[in-house]
Amino acid sequence: MKKLIDPNKWGFYEMDAYRLLGDDELAAAHARSVIRISTGPHGTEISPMRAAAARLTLGVAAARTGEIEEAIGIGTRALEADRKSLPSLLLVADELDKELRSRCPRETATRDLHERIMKIKQGATDSELPF
Repeated sequence: MKKLIDPNKWGFYEMDAYRLLGDDELAAAHARSVIRISTGPHGTEISPMRAAAARLTLGVAAARTGEIEEAIGIGTRALEADRKSLPSLLLVADELDKELRSRCPRETATRDLHERIMKIKQGATDSELPF
């Protein structure tokens, strides 16, 4: 019998679910847990793609609570990751982008992050994109 849900990714799934439901406190708590689990004992990321998605979730939560500088800083760091799962990462990056552009569209940092996300999308092949 096949498992439908990988129990090792449960916190990751919870993080996504709570973010999508708009429960930023629980989404952020699970994101911090995902980052902790994704980091080895010497600070090396052992699951960099999960950690990047978790950082974007923290960015979305920060944006929704008005912590714009924190949201942009966390989002930028997530997009700088060497290894990226572009389809899922871009879905969460789009959420962050929409939150920031709806809350502070005139901020230079908001426009800069938006442009960075657009460049990543343009550089991705069609098969990598979820849409």
